[in-house]
Amino acid sequence: MTAAAAGTDEHAERFTHLRPLLFTIAYEILGTATEADDVLQESYLRWAAVDLSGVTDTKAYLAQLVTRQSLNTLRAAARRREQYVGPWLPEPLLLEGSLQGGDASADVVLAESVSMAMMVVLETLSPDERAVFVLREVFGFDYDEIASAVGKSTDAARQVAHRAREHVRARRRRFEPVDPQQSLELTAQFFAAASTGDVDQLVSMLAPDVVWTADSDGKVSAARRPVSGADNVARLVMGLVRLGGPEARIEPASYNGEPALNLYLGDSFEGVVMVEVVDGKITNFYAVRNPEKLAGVSVARQISR
Repeated sequence: MTAAAAGTDEHAERFTHLRPLLFTIAYEILGTATEADDVLQESYLRWAAVDLSGVTDTKAYLAQLVTRQSLNTLRAAARRREQYVGPWLPEPLLLEGSLQGGDASADVVLAESVSMAMMVVLETLSPDERAVFVLREVFGFDYDEIASAVGKSTDAARQVAHRAREHVRARRRRFEPVDPQQSLELTAQFFAAASTGDVDQLVSMLAPDVVWTADSDGKVSAARRPVSGADNVARLVMGLVRLGGPEARIEPASYNGEPALNLYLGDSFEGVVMVEVVDGKITNFYAVRNPEKLAGVSVARQISR
């Protein structure tokens, strides 16, 4: 084997070993698995040209490389997101197996970090705040490493981390792992009850301040503003079920480590509804109907930290 070939093999081996972690960093910064894949591809091309003799910490080096590429992509996408029609939701993430290869609740930090509720909160941060928060709070990188990744001084990175942490705490209720089977059963019962037209039964399964958020970019019919309140959400869902008619059906699923439903109209895949359950009540529905965000939801991804 030539020296060049051996170097290529070592580049690939190191990158492949860390790929689940690198993908998770990119997904949490970008909010889409499709763009995260593109970032990893571009990052690998850059990594393949690196002299490995100068790399003392492969994990830190690659995390910094992927973070920079993710930030470039996120900033380039800012204008498109400003022109987006209606709410913008993160792309549903189908997980390969359970988190960390064991019980899905074993790594609570990882589970929360990819939950749809947390991903929605991350969307409210600036690009730098988002990257710093992810690297520090989820992956535990030190501030010197984070500063290098985002192009700031160590002191500035600390300030950004503090600001981002306070922002997230103000908008995110305390994360409590829930039994995914119970949550899925509650979700299925809710949609089954919607076909009966019993508003009171539906309302009883919802938190008073429940919110329905739909993402379509105007490409398909969907509410263009979040709908809040148990009665309003119950009536909205009943209307959707009636509109679908006998051709409509739902199938249980799981995305971002949480219960979800796949929506079909005949043989046509119409969307994903992810559900957040707190204290036995549904608090949020996240309905993704933009066809562009549904194209890759059947591809299972490995995540880690």
